[in-house]
Amino acid sequence: MIKRTLIFENPAMLSTRDEQLVVQLSSDETLTETVKTRTIPIEDIGVVVLDNKRVVLTHALLNKLVENNAAVITCDDRHMPTSLFMTLSANTTQHERFMDQLSSSQPLRKQLWQQTIQCKIRNQAFLLETQEYDIRNMKQWESNVKSGDSENHEARASAYYWSRLFSKYIDFFKRGREEKEPNNLLNYGYAVLRAITARSLISSGLLPTLGIHHRNRYNAFCLADDIMEPYRPFVDRVVLTILGEGHDISRLTTNLKKQMLVIPVLDVVIDGGSSPLMVAMQRTTGSLSSCFSGESRKIIYPAFE
Repeated sequence: MIKRTLIFENPAMLSTRDEQLVVQLSSDETLTETVKTRTIPIEDIGVVVLDNKRVVLTHALLNKLVENNAAVITCDDRHMPTSLFMTLSANTTQHERFMDQLSSSQPLRKQLWQQTIQCKIRNQAFLLETQEYDIRNMKQWESNVKSGDSENHEARASAYYWSRLFSKYIDFFKRGREEKEPNNLLNYGYAVLRAITARSLISSGLLPTLGIHHRNRYNAFCLADDIMEPYRPFVDRVVLTILGEGHDISRLTTNLKKQMLVIPVLDVVIDGGSSPLMVAMQRTTGSLSSCFSGESRKIIYPAFE
């Protein structure tokens, strides 16, 4: 089932009744006068983005959302995602899955990272080819990725990729969180993707903190950052489309955020079939769990249609 992504940009009171999210929209900043009320089944919700300081929600609702494995994202004054609320127990065999993950061998993790980087470069190459760039070196780097990507072909591919991807619309682009637009769109899209990934990992009974490659004592989502890598080019394509349509991207408008929030339902190809990205991510994290348990040695990752 495709879960819904909700964004709240105006003052609202959010609560729960009869397994429903109750939304009370207000006509002023004080939330004293309700002008419209609607309800949404909580079981249909996958991601909730809170992007207004005057959005108020009850503790009961927050519990209901995380119990149903919905990712709740809060945003700062610049409208950029800053925090993520997730359930701590979304899988009935969680302890067993945790132990499999914790006891996984370094050779296995290096092989999984090799697969991850190969797929990421392959998807980046596809996107560059749609822009009519030469991808022979990308294909070479993909084929040369060794266990653990010991020769860092990811960095070589990324340098080539980012120097060309947006060049038809931007004279010079430098990828970085604090760099000029369209980094604002990329940052927003990657934050949504990260929430989807963390949600799926927890649903599969895995610890988002313990990565197969990323290691950072201050990062609670190292595994999410690992597994989302091959999915990043799907976010990049959304940004590429926005640039091609000539939108003003100097600030994150409501229209731009709505376009970025199609990410969970983007069509991808996974395991030979077409699937919405959010569903595909569940296939990916489920296959990762099988790798940790010894049932498989291959992560199922997506490709472009």
